Amino acid sequence: MGKYQIPDKLTDFRAYNESNDMLGVVDIDLPSFEAETDEIKGAGLAGTLDTPALGQHKSMTVGLNFRAPTDNSLGLLAPKVHRLALYGSIQHFDGGKGEIIEVPCRIYAHGLPKKKEMGKFESAKQTGTKVEFELTYIKITLDGKDKVEVDKLNYIFAVDGKDYLAAVRVNLGLG
Repeated sequence: MGKYQIPDKLTDFRAYNESNDMLGVVDIDLPSFEAETDEIKGAGLAGTLDTPALGQHKSMTVGLNFRAPTDNSLGLLAPKVHRLALYGSIQHFDGGKGEIIEVPCRIYAHGLPKKKEMGKFESAKQTGTKVEFELTYIKITLDGKDKVEVDKLNYIFAVDGKDYLAAVRVNLGLG
């Protein structure tokens, strides 16, 4: 991305399941990245510090919001890890060239179904059907570059290609 590019908006995206089937007309509630923390206090500190545990994240969820129940939305209730792929295009304004360009964004999320809201049946209205997943894995790429990867089951926490849990895996005899 050039220095004069201004990220503007998500032009559009599509959501796919592990069979590469489009999940339908859907919008997505993306996860928050919140570190597990513990408080440090005592002699030598002027107060308290709530420090993050390296690579440890609190519960991370992804919500898929459907207009109505579908075969794909109901299939997401199967008690297994579902692999979702979100393919997006982000509009940028290139101030140097004076033109709009599109940058690819990919989000790969693996998770277990945690909650299913069927919504409400009301004539001529969307039902508000929603499926929420507890994430075990998420990877975000932007313009073809890996930006963030969290794999809770395999002790991976990478940002911009640096895996901050590599030494932890070695210390635990995992790699």
